Amino acid sequence: MGLAFRTVLLTVAVAASFSMASPAAVAAEYRITIAKMKFGAPAETLHVGDVIVWRNDDIFRHTATARDKSFDVDLPPKSEKRMTARHSGAVNFYCRFHPAMVGVLDVRP
Repeated sequence: MGLAFRTVLLTVAVAASFSMASPAAVAAEYRITIAKMKFGAPAETLHVGDVIVWRNDDIFRHTATARDKSFDVDLPPKSEKRMTARHSGAVNFYCRFHPAMVGVLDVRP
């Protein structure tokens, strides 16, 4: 084995050990509860990849529908559904059945 080949091999091995040593980013999970015909406050620290658990504690059917059509979560009474934040930016949402119910997700990169 030549010196150049050993140098390349050592460089690759060191780079691989550094990439394995750094912990992977873990997605956080946040809950938004619907109760008394209102959305609960979304978390202020949402990031792309985080999971939002929409929970409908009302006796009425609701949706969490993005105005930009990026998501539409249908929630029968006493149900919950999970959604992953896919894009950064502010996303206004509302309930299709009760348009006065509104909120904003502020998703950071």
